[in-house]
Order: sequence, then structure tokens, then C-alpha cells
Amino acid sequence: MSPTPKLGVFDSGVGGLTVLRALRAQLPQVSLIYVADSAHAPYGDRPDDFLQQRARQITRFLIGQGARLIVVACNTATAAAITALRAEFDLPFVGIEPGIKPALARSDARRVGVLATPSTLRSAKFRALLHTHAAAAEPVLQPCPGLADAVERGDLQAPQVQQLIRQFCAPLRTAGCDTVVLGCTHYPLLAEQIQAELGPQVHLLDTAEPVARQAARLWQQTSAQRPELPQIYTNGDLAVLRRMADLCGLQDAAIHRWNEVAA
Repeated sequence: MSPTPKLGVFDSGVGGLTVLRALRAQLPQVSLIYVADSAHAPYGDRPDDFLQQRARQITRFLIGQGARLIVVACNTATAAAITALRAEFDLPFVGIEPGIKPALARSDARRVGVLATPSTLRSAKFRALLHTHAAAAEPVLQPCPGLADAVERGDLQAPQVQQLIRQFCAPLRTAGCDTVVLGCTHYPLLAEQIQAELGPQVHLLDTAEPVARQAARLWQQTSAQRPELPQIYTNGDLAVLRRMADLCGLQDAAIHRWNEVAA
């Protein structure tokens, strides 16, 4: 028998659970499957050819589990690998990128800040995004080395995490940004701390919901069958993944060890 058609999602680690949460809200009738590639996180320090290899490996696994559409819930992996994935595999892919355009539309003062990994800010895909939507606006680009890695360790209240947030938010506060893009899927897990550091007047914007809406538009599976519970796989720390899944309202998801040899 063929596996139940599923919507596949993957990220370098636990950050894409914020996208999985939005997908479940948008598509409650669809069975979801997620891979956290935490054993190879953070992706930001990896070359593009390595990221393409990881993306292909994960995609093959997800297809084998029944994925009919795949969301690349990682800015870095989207920039490095989604073009290659679309060329190689005959199914739709949805990528993710920092929400520069909606942030500029939302900002009254046209003072937008972007919190993202250094690799995302360096990528040609992001530079093209800036050229298209923000050539005249000059957003404040704040690289956040180590922040996604700190989230992967699972203690969101650790003093190191608080110090990093304080350090990275300071330039945005000084610049008077009224809208700040969370340009990594890990960062919404820290939204409360980031909001506290920037102040209640600053609007935080992440792209999980627009990505979920795009996935819903592309999803063609119309079966009325009862969806399975979300299936979440990791090659990293099961306890950290369970904690982050619970934080994202995914308490009923089944957590599995991903055996790549078997994949």
C-alpha cells in the first residue's frame, strides 16, 4: 500500500516547528511529517553543496514516507538548495525567505530591521530580495551568529540566550525600527524575549503564516480521510525536540529518531 499522502516539512533543527504549527492551523485535514536535521545544525556555517546534499537526503526520506509537497522551513536551506530540489524532484516545494516586502508595507516610518543568520544575509537570494523590494528603504540588517544554535540547545531562558538577544536587538532599537523581521524560523520561539527587548511599540513579523497559505494553495490532495497525527523525526536530541514541539502546541505529535541509514 502507498503511504498516506502527507505534507513534508524540514529544517536544520527545531525552528521549523513554528512553520509546522502554522501549517497545521491552515491545513487541519492534512497529515504532516517533519524532519529536524539537528545533527547538522546550524546550517549557517555550511557550504551550499553540503546543504544541497542534506536537502536531497531529507527530501528522499520525506517522499518515501508519502510527502506530496515539501516546505523547506529554513531560510538558509531555501537560499542554498530549493532551486536544485525543484530541478531534481517532481513535486512542489515551498521555500521561506525574510518578509521584507510585508515589513515595509507595515512600517509607518519605513524603518525596518531584519534579524537573520549571517549566511541568510550574505546569500544571493536575500540580496536579490533586497534589490527588488527595499532598494530605497535601506533596512537595518542585523546578523545573529549563534542565536539559532542556542535555540537548538533547548533552554530558551538561558543567560546566554538573553545576552545574545540584548546584543542583537540594540542596533535595531537605536535605529528606531518600528517593524522587525524574524528572518530565521528559530527566532519566533524567542518572540517574547525579543519583543521585551525592543519594546511593545515594535511589530515583529515572521513568515510562517504566509508560507502556510502558499502551501495550502498548492496542496492538491482533496481526500476527506481523517489525517494522521503529525510525525516528527530528528537525528538530534529527542528531549529538546519534544520540549519545542510542546511549546508550539504540538503536544500530540509523535516524535521519532531518524535513522538515516534506513532512509
